[in-house]
Amino acid sequence: MVPHAISLAVEAFTTILAIAGMAYYVFAIIAACVYIAARRGPLPQFAPGVSILKSLKGIDPGMLEAFRSHCRQTYTGGYEILFGVSALDDPAVPAVQQLQTEFPERTIRLIECPARLGTNGKVSTLTQLVQQARCEYILVNDSDITVSSRYLERVMAQFAPVTQQPHEQPLKPVGLVTALYRGRAHGTLGSRLESLGIAADFMPSVLVARMIEGGLRYGLGSTLAVSRDALEKIGGFEALVDYLADDYELGERIFKAGYRIALSAEVVETSVPAYAWRSFCDHQLRWLRTVRDARPGGYLGLLFTQGFTLAAINLIASGISPLSLWLLALCFFLRISLAMTVGAEVLGDHQVLPCLLLLPLRDIVATGLWIAGFAGNTIVWRSERFTVKGGKLSNADEK
Repeated sequence: MVPHAISLAVEAFTTILAIAGMAYYVFAIIAACVYIAARRGPLPQFAPGVSILKSLKGIDPGMLEAFRSHCRQTYTGGYEILFGVSALDDPAVPAVQQLQTEFPERTIRLIECPARLGTNGKVSTLTQLVQQARCEYILVNDSDITVSSRYLERVMAQFAPVTQQPHEQPLKPVGLVTALYRGRAHGTLGSRLESLGIAADFMPSVLVARMIEGGLRYGLGSTLAVSRDALEKIGGFEALVDYLADDYELGERIFKAGYRIALSAEVVETSVPAYAWRSFCDHQLRWLRTVRDARPGGYLGLLFTQGFTLAAINLIASGISPLSLWLLALCFFLRISLAMTVGAEVLGDHQVLPCLLLLPLRDIVATGLWIAGFAGNTIVWRSERFTVKGGKLSNADEK
């Protein structure tokens, strides 16, 4: 009798949550359509000088081709690319030297940044690089980011001053511009699941947050373009040297300092490593525990994004009733619709369609990892173990 009562309770609970999950899928599709419509508008003509900063450590898949894409810009303004390494014997140095040879017309500088200013080595390097930057605007992105030839044009146009009528509410100036991204998988199941998760989970959540909150309040590491005024107002990169989610922290601080965060029409591409299963789980847990630490309410809200898994649990709890089968089928249809709308239409990700049959596995694994995200504060980053608390990193092995 008791097990039957538990089964009924689970069935009722998962029915409600699965329906909420479907509502989330519909809302995310609407948010994607709003973004698609907005990016079709004409771009303002604004092309200030920009310094692109890249913090390097070792070789990433497709890194040299990603570098080349930054040198093939049709941008009418001036720009420079600064590469920072902690030591000149870093394996990434020859790639930068080759780039300098291939593109002599571009201003490309390799700068040694030996000081370790905090736990986050990437931000330590950026802090030293920005001191060498010559332009009024700073753009940071990861070493594996590949961009189109109109990347700088589309990103920097967001900083253009807006002409307003006297009766209109004054708009805050744009302090930071960020961009959506798609993943390019490399062979392994872990890599394909990661790439699929970007298109079907993470990017939809960004678009939903943007719609609910009336704009973004954080940045994405795929692109962080910032004005010097905004950067100086928050204390520069120095203020972020102990934070894991430096992109989130940078955006939040700029937003709180009175600036807007704009989402560019550009979609960039990140190269997803050929993760083994353990590496995939470590990377996912790092992201999940970072989100839980930074936005605990938002992390709890991720329960409502687990619609397919909840519908599958409902199917089992109900003894495969006709209603539960209908619920699962409808949930799966909306899940596929969301993946195709965001992945194919918004992101231009050609890998989404061949990977659609992996969506059920991806969702079940994602639910398990979301639960595991509550189990501690330890993360693995570049083979080192850290503890995350209050957004800051501390070496877990030293405790």
